[in-house]
Amino acid sequence: MDMNTIIYDARRIKAYGRLQELGSYAGKDSLFVEALWKELLSDGELMKEFIYYLDHHCLLDSMRCEGYGLTDLYVWLLGQYNLMQDYGKNMPDCNKEAMVLDTFYEMAGMKRNPAPYVKRLQEGPGMDRM
Repeated sequence: MDMNTIIYDARRIKAYGRLQELGSYAGKDSLFVEALWKELLSDGELMKEFIYYLDHHCLLDSMRCEGYGLTDLYVWLLGQYNLMQDYGKNMPDCNKEAMVLDTFYEMAGMKRNPAPYVKRLQEGPGMDRM
C-alpha cells in the first residue's frame, strides 16, 4: 500500500479515544459508543460539534436541523429525565455526560428523519408522551 493514500486525521483518532473514555465514565456500553462513533464519522458537521464539545466542555450549537440545535435536544432530554424521575428539577445524580452523548445520538437521528423529533420537541414533555 502506498503511504500517500493513507489519510491521517489526528483529531478523529483523539476524538475516538476521548469518546470511549467519556462513554465509560457516562456508563454507556460499547455498542452505544460504537453506534455514536459511526454517526459522527458519517456527518462532518456533527463531528465538528463533538470535537468542540470535547475541547470546551460545552456545546458549540452552530448546527441546526429544522431550526433546532443540540442545546434544544439537550434541554428536551433533560426535561424527559426530570419527568421520568418525578423530580421536576435537575438533581445531582443526573449524569450530564450521558445526557450529552444521548444528545449527539439524538441529533444524528433527527438529521436522518426530523419529523418525529420535531413533533416531540413541539409537543413538550408530558406523561402521556414518554
